[in-house]
Amino acid sequence: MKITNVEAIHMRVEDPNISIFDGSYDNCVIVVHTDEGLTGLGETESMAPAIQAIVNGPSAHSHARALKEVLIGRDPSDPKGLWQLMYESTDYVGRRGLVMHAIGGVDLALWDLCGKIKQQPVHALIGGAKRDRVPAYGTIYPIERTPEGVRRQVESGKKLNLKNFKLCADPWWMDDLVLTRRLLLAARVAAGDAARLIVDAALSYRTAEEGLRLIPALLDANVWFLEAPLLLDDVEGHARMAGHGLPLGVGDLGLTHVREFIEMMDHGGADICQPDISEVGGFTGILQIAAAARERRKRVITHGYKTNIEIAANLHFLAAQEQGEILEYSLSHSPLRWETTREAFPVEADGCVRVPAAPGLGVTLNPEALAKYRWPR
Repeated sequence: MKITNVEAIHMRVEDPNISIFDGSYDNCVIVVHTDEGLTGLGETESMAPAIQAIVNGPSAHSHARALKEVLIGRDPSDPKGLWQLMYESTDYVGRRGLVMHAIGGVDLALWDLCGKIKQQPVHALIGGAKRDRVPAYGTIYPIERTPEGVRRQVESGKKLNLKNFKLCADPWWMDDLVLTRRLLLAARVAAGDAARLIVDAALSYRTAEEGLRLIPALLDANVWFLEAPLLLDDVEGHARMAGHGLPLGVGDLGLTHVREFIEMMDHGGADICQPDISEVGGFTGILQIAAAARERRKRVITHGYKTNIEIAANLHFLAAQEQGEILEYSLSHSPLRWETTREAFPVEADGCVRVPAAPGLGVTLNPEALAKYRWPR
């Protein structure tokens, strides 16, 4: 079997919410085709036109090659080998950032394809499933500005069987810390004492000293951990925020390489790695991060705010890890979040999501959604 084509498809929903920090309104879906009719499906959290350029080329020279050119004619049954080939063929312009995003989307599609070839789910290929269901948390963004509104948002998630929640901060949280504390406590009451609450600061704070002002309110609400408090280049600032009774999660908003996660664990005080599987080189890249985290007795809790393609990928990865972790379950209102695949992943009554058992990722592209949202129209 040989690879015959790699498609990078831009899907987009024009909606007022496209201007907020929610990547599920704009997507780049990757489809790898073969000469025997099997296809692999992936996606990446990035700027779709840039990914299309990296995939389609043309190549500039031998170390700045288009991914499609690198892969066409290759046997798709060795995703790790093809990942290394893509990585080395783009090292002049890549190694981090956009090129890793592109490699990540293609890598997901290659693992999906490999699973179909071998008639096994991806989790069977990356170590075997240790569980067939994964607990989930619902991500609420943007958060309402009143305690009553926050309670309604949490109750809406509970109607989907969610037991745990992540609240995404905005810079206005710092304008009135008394109000912010009331909002957090409202979420805690609505979710219940047993629920895990996460706060995603979404890089809202410019300095560690500013971010530390929020810690007492987070501790009062029994927040589980604080995600993305500072700009990712501020390793020293992360280290100053560590050790104040609240674990720090890092990585979902821009780290793309295992070495960056190692720096944050070793020098930035990070307790939890939060890679976006599509941004860190797919399964091949995230497995490197997981190995580095295990060596340091750190945790890996994946980021995932895209469509059911990434939900499926994260389920396979989390199912295969020795330590059980929690799945991010986006509650975005974007139709791409819910319509891109034919398959859905409902949260079951106990708050868990079932791990796909079909070959590959276990998801297929919904042709109606593709026709409706492909960009340009």
